[in-house]
Amino acid sequence: METLAAYGSGSDSEPEPAVSYGAIASFKNKLRVLEATPAVVERDEVKPYDFIAADAKVVEYNPTVEQMYAPQLGPANPFKTQQAAAQKNMFCGFVENTGVSDFQFDAQRKTFHTQGYAEDPTAYNQSVGTKYVGAVEKAEENQGRTVFEDEKEKRKKRKREHFGDPSDPEGYKGPWAEYVDQVKTSGPTEEQRATLDEWAARKEPKANAKPDENEKTILHIEDSHDYQGRSFLVAPKDGAVNLYNPEPPEKCFLPKKLLHTWDAHNKGVAKVILFPKTGHLMLSCGMDSKIKLWELYGKRRCVRTYSGHAKAVRDIVFNNDGSKFLSASYDRMIKLWDTETGACLSRFTTKKIPYCVQFHPDDDKQNFFVSGMADKKIVGWDINSGEITQEYDRHLGAVNTITFIERNISFVSTSDDKSLRVWDWDIPVDRKHIADPSMHAIPSCSLSASGKWLACQSMDNKISIFATQKLRLNRKKVFKGHMVAGYACQCNFSPDNSYLMSGDADGRCFIWDWKTTKVYKRFKAHDGVCIGCVWLPHETSKIVTCGWDGKIKLWD
Repeated sequence: METLAAYGSGSDSEPEPAVSYGAIASFKNKLRVLEATPAVVERDEVKPYDFIAADAKVVEYNPTVEQMYAPQLGPANPFKTQQAAAQKNMFCGFVENTGVSDFQFDAQRKTFHTQGYAEDPTAYNQSVGTKYVGAVEKAEENQGRTVFEDEKEKRKKRKREHFGDPSDPEGYKGPWAEYVDQVKTSGPTEEQRATLDEWAARKEPKANAKPDENEKTILHIEDSHDYQGRSFLVAPKDGAVNLYNPEPPEKCFLPKKLLHTWDAHNKGVAKVILFPKTGHLMLSCGMDSKIKLWELYGKRRCVRTYSGHAKAVRDIVFNNDGSKFLSASYDRMIKLWDTETGACLSRFTTKKIPYCVQFHPDDDKQNFFVSGMADKKIVGWDINSGEITQEYDRHLGAVNTITFIERNISFVSTSDDKSLRVWDWDIPVDRKHIADPSMHAIPSCSLSASGKWLACQSMDNKISIFATQKLRLNRKKVFKGHMVAGYACQCNFSPDNSYLMSGDADGRCFIWDWKTTKVYKRFKAHDGVCIGCVWLPHETSKIVTCGWDGKIKLWD
């Protein structure tokens, strides 16, 4: 300031003005007020750990707990929820390492899930000791033991009663003395025994059960007997075809046109079969729980209706002379009917659904029949006694078909377990089992007129042929072209074994040539599924088809 005050213009011509000390002091004070430099804190006074960035990954000093868990300063997002605003280092939350080993963690976790308590991890290194969370009382009772430290009480040796005096043979018990704490179990009381007997009686198979009120029959024709007293079961002799000829036609031909249509059932038709040997009558069963008998020659009328099942009828079969037939229904009943009178003669049930029934073909064993059940068993029945004679229990699925082969000495059964089994009559052990990974379930089988071939409808849309002599698959005979997957469409042979035919899921009927396995004819037979077809035994070109449209059709 003294230099500034003594500063002059430097001209020799002008005189220097006189400056007082008081004026210099006032000017100095004015300059002090105009100072704009901010106050600067020295480096030694700054504490670098006063604030920690929220996104800091590394801290190069040891902050205190208050500094680590101090609230975050700065502007906050007002639109974030409390959960979204929480501190996270992962998508699901905040994860940090801890000093607990894997074994200790698993031990506490398993102890908590098993015993209901675990050590409190926040109470470590405290003077109060170990704390527990969960069932604290149980933890104190078990002294905080984990599942790995659980001490099982040593099994105390059971004490026996005094063995007695060896000189007394009746009172001496020896090492066979009973235990002191032994509890003797008693049998059921009389009431309990009666209940158990009643329950066991319900499970036993029943035959000749009480008649059902719904078992009725209706005769639809007035001339049930002719002038000689013969019933409608006797085949006519005045027709153009000799129905009593045991020989099949020499040559069969393909059908070309529709001859007749029967509106058979209110619901779908399940199966049709022909009268044995003559084939002048036809028996049909439907999903309307009814069975009907039809004429195939003459006026082609409905002869008789048999009602008695509560649910749909699945299978029907005649005996050798056609005087009786069996019906299997989804109401778990098998019933024996008189064909002429329509009376229900016997009833059989095992409380399971019968899938198929078959009489024994021998004339001297017409009182025996077998049934394939939904519980994987084949049950043999005696009609005279009404009792079960044999059970064949080797299949792994529901039994679909039963076919007798080899002069009726044995029979073949097919099942949903994709296998074939050969059984000797009245022997419950199969002597041959055919199962291949390429095989499918077989819902229908048909034996040729000569008895040499067995046609099996397979669920992979083909018909496989087995030789009945040793039951071997003929790989050269495979009939394809139709669609039957999921449906139990029947297949059948022509009387001269020159053709093989089958129904179709689209309502078509297929006819193959036996030698070449080529499709010779296919035609639309029904609106729904064509479930069954059969060739008349004494006709060269007449076949009968049935479908789920409730109709039965005759073709020629």
